[in-house]
Amino acid sequence: MSNSEVEIGGVLVPMPRPTRGRRTKAGPRRTQAERSDETRARLLEAAAEVLRRKGYAGLRTDEVAHVAGVSRGAQQHHFPSKDSLVLATAAHLMRTGMQRGQRRAEQLEGEAIEGIIQDALDFFLGRDFSVMLDLVLAGSKDRVLREKIYSYTRESRLAVESAWLEVLCESGLPRAKAEKVLWLTISIVRGLAVRALWQRDDALFRSLLDEWKLILAGHLRGEGRKK
Repeated sequence: MSNSEVEIGGVLVPMPRPTRGRRTKAGPRRTQAERSDETRARLLEAAAEVLRRKGYAGLRTDEVAHVAGVSRGAQQHHFPSKDSLVLATAAHLMRTGMQRGQRRAEQLEGEAIEGIIQDALDFFLGRDFSVMLDLVLAGSKDRVLREKIYSYTRESRLAVESAWLEVLCESGLPRAKAEKVLWLTISIVRGLAVRALWQRDDALFRSLLDEWKLILAGHLRGEGRKK
C-alpha cells in the first residue's frame, strides 16, 4: 500500500490529492461600490416592508437592519438616522412607482382610459400610497419631513400624468380636452381611495369606474358630432 492509498474494508482506495494552494474558479469580484449599492438597496426594501406593516411610528432601524440581513454598522453607515432612512425609502417607492406608470403608458395595450384607471388604482389603492399618507401624518409636526414627502409624491405623479396626457393626445383628443379627461378620471379614483379608508368594496369601485367609462365615451361621441 502506497502513501497515496488507504485501506477501507479491505479495499485500497486512492487518497485525494491535497488541494492546498489550488485556486478554484470564481466569478469576477464585485467592487466596493457594487457591494455598497446592494446593501443600500436591501435596506430600502426592508424599510419599505417594515413601513407597510408598522408605519412610521413603529419603524425601528435595528429591525430594518435585521430584515435586510445587514449589520447595524452597515445600516448606520448608509442611513445615520431614522428620518434619513425613511426619506430615502419614500423617494425609492415614488421613483419605482413613477417608472412603473411611465412604462405602462409607453407599452399600452388596449384603450387609454382603462390604462389610466388601472394605473391610478394600483397607486391610490396600493400599499405604498398608504405608506405615504402615514408619513404625511407623521410629518404634521415635522415640516422638513412633510415637505420632502410632498415633493417626492408630486414629482412622481406629475411625471406619470404627463405620460398619460401624451397618450390621450396621440389618440386624437385636443390637449385641453385630454387634460380634463385625465384629471377627472384620476380624481374619481382618488376619491374612491379616500372612501376605501372606511368602506373598501373593489367590486363596487370597478362598477362605478365602468360607468364612468360609458359616460365619458358618450360625451366624447357627442363632442365629435358637434364638429
